[in-house]
Parts: sequence; structure tokens; C-alpha cells
Amino acid sequence: MQPMNQNKLFYLTRWKLAGCYSAAMGLVLSICALGLYQALVHAHWQTLDRELESVAGTLHDSVESVLKQPGRVEPTAQQLLPERKPQQHILGAIHQGDYFIKLLNTAGQTVTTAGFQPEGLPTTSGEITWQTVQDTKGNRYHQISLPLHTQDNRPWGYMQMGRSLNDVDNYLANVKLVLLLGLPLAMVLVGSASWWLAGFAMQPIYESYSQIQQFTADVAHELRTPLAAVAATVESVSGMPNLPESEARNILRTIERQNRRLTTLVADLLLLARIERQPIPIRRQICYLNDIVSDLVEELAALAIAAKVTISYEARVHQQIKVIGDEEQLYRLVSNIIVNAIQYTLTDGQVNIALNYSDRHGIIQVQDTGIGIAPLEQKRIFDRFYRVSSDRARHTGGSGLGLAIAQAIVQTHGGSLQVQSELGKGSTFIIQLPSIINQFSNLKLTKQ
Repeated sequence: MQPMNQNKLFYLTRWKLAGCYSAAMGLVLSICALGLYQALVHAHWQTLDRELESVAGTLHDSVESVLKQPGRVEPTAQQLLPERKPQQHILGAIHQGDYFIKLLNTAGQTVTTAGFQPEGLPTTSGEITWQTVQDTKGNRYHQISLPLHTQDNRPWGYMQMGRSLNDVDNYLANVKLVLLLGLPLAMVLVGSASWWLAGFAMQPIYESYSQIQQFTADVAHELRTPLAAVAATVESVSGMPNLPESEARNILRTIERQNRRLTTLVADLLLLARIERQPIPIRRQICYLNDIVSDLVEELAALAIAAKVTISYEARVHQQIKVIGDEEQLYRLVSNIIVNAIQYTLTDGQVNIALNYSDRHGIIQVQDTGIGIAPLEQKRIFDRFYRVSSDRARHTGGSGLGLAIAQAIVQTHGGSLQVQSELGKGSTFIIQLPSIINQFSNLKLTKQ
């Protein structure tokens, strides 16, 4: 079978499937990466806000409780503010080196500062609670503004507390870098996986496509032979103005024989098509394997004699082996196996048929002394149009559909069909069908 990548149609289709899957996964991964980044940003801002709000609230309550005059910082309040050495102050527990504090009067002028003071940080209005500001070096700071009142509840001004965003910005920058570098790498992996998955998904379709191609070629070949024979016969007749009656009858028999071959081939193809589309409808009835096998041995005796092959039958049970199924299909099943054995058995060979019962199954064994089947070919003999020896099968009228039909029928009846063969020594086909026999003995009956 031609590899998939060597078939242009499937190769291009595989690329399209892999491309579409990669594009879809790329979009999904991009959205997920963006969502992850935004979630991290939101989580850090929430944590930062809670941190500032908690620390600033504690300090605000302490400072506000000792303020007496608007715009004036009492020594007691000054002592509560952090010094230049933050590690000695209560604020040292959390980002002690990054906090700054401003006290503004009601006019928005700075009264005093404490903590870390960035250079070039602009003075902003205290009326806005949350602000993000930037110094002259481009560093960002997040601050909160809280109103201050004196002890007698007069407006004093505002307290602003903020902290540097360098740690947060650096962390988010690293996350962004990882996402930007990881996304292309992930796309490479997704693309490779997409190519493999597309090939894996298309393999059954390609195998079916290849089987259809092979089937079309086989059907064309099988139909061409009888059609060519009929055409040759008609052409020869058209060039004979005075055709004797005996010659005309021979020609008609030739045409009739080829027509019968075509009819049989078409009927077999239709049967296989029905099997593949849906199971064969079975007329549920009790069938007796003893009668089916013995009748077929008698009917096919003439074919065996014409092929100079000895056929024998041995029934190893005297009880009737009953099978629930379609009697016509079971006749077809056993007939195909016996005819196949006769066709592939050389002159003066033997075909031995045995009927037995074991483990609630009726067993039919058809053993021949024919050409045998190589181990590699034993897996293919149930394929349509496959022949172990094409020349011999065509000489005997075989189309290569008999075993495929037999396999389909036995599977429909819940049984199995196996082959044991050795090249040059013959083959044994074993049919097993579920049986409803109640008792049996080892009495042997031989019919030859």
C-alpha cells in the first residue's frame, strides 16, 4: 500500500488539518496565557491594596488620635511616624524600605514626610483615595490617601502612604517573558502533535480509500475477462456469414457461460455490499449441520470427480447438530469452503470433511492436500479478490470472493472461521457454529 504522505490528496489534507488544529490551539493557548497574566495582575493588585489599606489604616488611626491643631504635627504624632531607619519601626515587617508617608494640609501642601522618599515624586491631591504615580526615573508607586481630623473633629488634611511597585513590576515582567517565550515553544509542540494526530486520525480513512481503490481495480479486472471473451466471440461470429448450427450453439454456450460468471460475480458483490452496510437478515430457524454437510458432499462430488480429487466425509457424532440461523446462508458458507478446497487441490489429491461437536459448538473441518498457504498470506485470504494462486483460481472459475463471503456469514451467525496451513502440504479450514445439541457420542460414520 502506498504511504499516506506519497498521496498528494491526503498529504495536503493532513497539512490542512494540522494547520487548523494548530491555529485553534494557538488561539486557545493565547487566550489562556492572557487570562493567566490578567489574573496574576489582578491578584497582585488586590494583595497590594489590602496591604496598603491595613498598614495605612493602623498608622492613620494612631496619628489622628493625637492631632490637635490643623496643619500642625505635634511631637507625639511625629514620634509615631517611621524614621529613616525603617527596620526600627513597626512598618519594618512589610516592605520596610519601599514605603513613603506624606502628611498634607487642607491646601494640599506637604507638612512632613517619613519613610522612604523617592526623588522626583510629584505631590498629588489627597482627595483621590487610590493613585499610581511615577518618579523622574520611571519607577512606579502605588499610594492611598486618607483624610485626617483633629481630636475635636476639625479637618486637618490628608495622610498619603505608598510603596514601590518595582518588585511587582519585575515579577509580572518575568511572567510576561515566560509566556512570550513559552507560547512559541508550545506552538511548536502543538504543531508536531497536530501533524501526528492528523495522520493518526486519517489512517483508517486512508486504509479505506486504499481498499476502495484496490477493490475498483479488482472489479475492473474481474469484469474485463468475461466481457473480453464475449466481445471476442461476438467479433468472430460477425466475420462468419454462413455459420453452422453446431458452431452457433457452441458460441451461445460460451456467451451464456461468461454471462453466468458475470451474474455470479455481481451477485457476490451485492451480497458483500449488504454485509458491510448492515448485518445479513437471518431467517431464524433450526438447521441441521449433518444434513447440510452430507447434501453438499453429494452435490459437489461431480465437481471433485471432474477435478480428479477424492472427497470424503466423516461424521463423528450420530446425534443431529442443531444450529439456529439461515439455512440458505449456511449452505453457502460450507459450499464455499469445500469448493475452495477442491479448486486448490492438485490432481489425485484429497479433500476430507469431518463433522464434530465440542464445547457447545458444531465443528466442520475441511482438510485438503492442496498447494497450501504461506504464513504471510493466511491473514489475507479472507480479503475480497485475494487468491493464493491467481492463475489456478481463474482457470477453475474462482473470483476470489468465496472466502470473504464465508467469513461474513460465519460472523453473522456468531461463529468463527479459522485456517491452518503449511505451504506445499495442504490446508485445513475449521468452521465453528454455536449449537443446541443436547447429547452426542463418539460413534463414527464415514461416507465416501
